[in-house]
Amino acid sequence: MRKTLVKVGLSTAAAVLLMSSSAYAQPATATASLNVTVNIAAKARLTLGAPSITFADQDPVAFPTLTASALTVDVSARTGPASNVTLTVLATGDLSSGSATIPVTSLAWTVGGAGFAAGASSSTTAQSVGTWVGSGTRSGSQVYSLPNSWNYAVGTYTTTLNYTLTAP
Repeated sequence: MRKTLVKVGLSTAAAVLLMSSSAYAQPATATASLNVTVNIAAKARLTLGAPSITFADQDPVAFPTLTASALTVDVSARTGPASNVTLTVLATGDLSSGSATIPVTSLAWTVGGAGFAAGASSSTTAQSVGTWVGSGTRSGSQVYSLPNSWNYAVGTYTTTLNYTLTAP
């Protein structure tokens, strides 16, 4: 009696097993949503290049106008796209030295930079220094000047200029 050995290939059985199991294996997936909220508020930042300006004493004939060094003015505002950003200045009073005064309306300025406006000081009505539309950063300069007169009394004259930047 002779024994016959029947060989079944392992690879054939594995292939049949793999084919049948892959037909039933479905990938598992899950999804989720996330809402994102960012609150952006109006902001305004004003930086003046110096804490004060000074006029040097000069001969009124040689220098009929006293001129201070340029003041750098940096404005940053975050607001609506059609909102007006305004920069104004208001003096606390006339230039004074004891009882002597020089009218603050004599203190004028010229400007450099887009949106900045030349003008003259006032202690009763805030004066426009610049106007822009929408958010952004703007840089410019102001050069203050004052008529030089023989009629001024000797002294050191002072006033304070208060700047206000508004970004609604």
